[in-house]
Amino acid sequence: MEDRSLDVTSTRPTGCEVPRPGLRRRQDTISAALYWTIHAACVLVLVTGVSAADLILCLALFWLRLFGITGGYHRYFSHRSYRTSRPFQLVLATLGCAATQKGPLWWAAGHRRHHAFSDREGDLHSPRDGFWWAHQGWIFDGRFDATEHERVRDLGAFPELVWLDRWHPVVPLALAIGCFAWGGLSGLVWGFCVSTTLLWHATYSINSLAHRFGTQRYETGDDSRNNLWLALLTLGEGWHNNHHHYMASCRQGFFWWEVDVTYYVLRGLSAVGLVWDLREPPARLLAPADTDPEARLAA
Repeated sequence: MEDRSLDVTSTRPTGCEVPRPGLRRRQDTISAALYWTIHAACVLVLVTGVSAADLILCLALFWLRLFGITGGYHRYFSHRSYRTSRPFQLVLATLGCAATQKGPLWWAAGHRRHHAFSDREGDLHSPRDGFWWAHQGWIFDGRFDATEHERVRDLGAFPELVWLDRWHPVVPLALAIGCFAWGGLSGLVWGFCVSTTLLWHATYSINSLAHRFGTQRYETGDDSRNNLWLALLTLGEGWHNNHHHYMASCRQGFFWWEVDVTYYVLRGLSAVGLVWDLREPPARLLAPADTDPEARLAA
């Protein structure tokens, strides 16, 4: 019998009230200041110049940390679409933290909320509220600063994840220091600032663009779209309509021609025993005619 303990997300709303209005406005201001400071620091490439080592470091940290978001924060922590060991779970959480998108519980809770209220009242980042808001404006709103722990009780059972969620800035700070120690100012600018800025906007493009541009294979009750270009940019996350059709799948490119690098990496990790029980979309759900949300939840 299939283990239903992995079904931690649902399209059934559990209350659309915005969490804790007005909390921690000062902390939110500090986060915004750091966000824009990292953007501004990218201009220092005009001072440092660029070397092959700089570009390799930048791209390596971009792709590695992007997998921390796509394969870790998203497909594992948010949707539990595969299983892994507790030590490797911590590795995934640390990679996600290194992406400078807060902690694993905060990210997963917000994403589960997004699926519960996709493009409706209660969605944290719907483009129906404007491009700026969906892309990055919502992350500066103090109402969304606190982790909605009631949505991630399964993750809250692990003290190390709770600690990492609370102290998430430690990881990107350590990474920034490491980049500077390795390559001086050039290493810091290219390895951390440029890489992080590109990583932010790649991730946020799914919120702002994948609900606006592309095709809808499935009727999901929201504006989610499949977009090849976003899929190539984000290791497969651009097959967003597929994902909203069956969110429990670790595979978002449902068909062989839909490039999904995150899934390929997960298959590789499965081959060496680091992850297992990868959940695939059931064959009967691959027909475009399937539009029944209750059937998707029951599968």
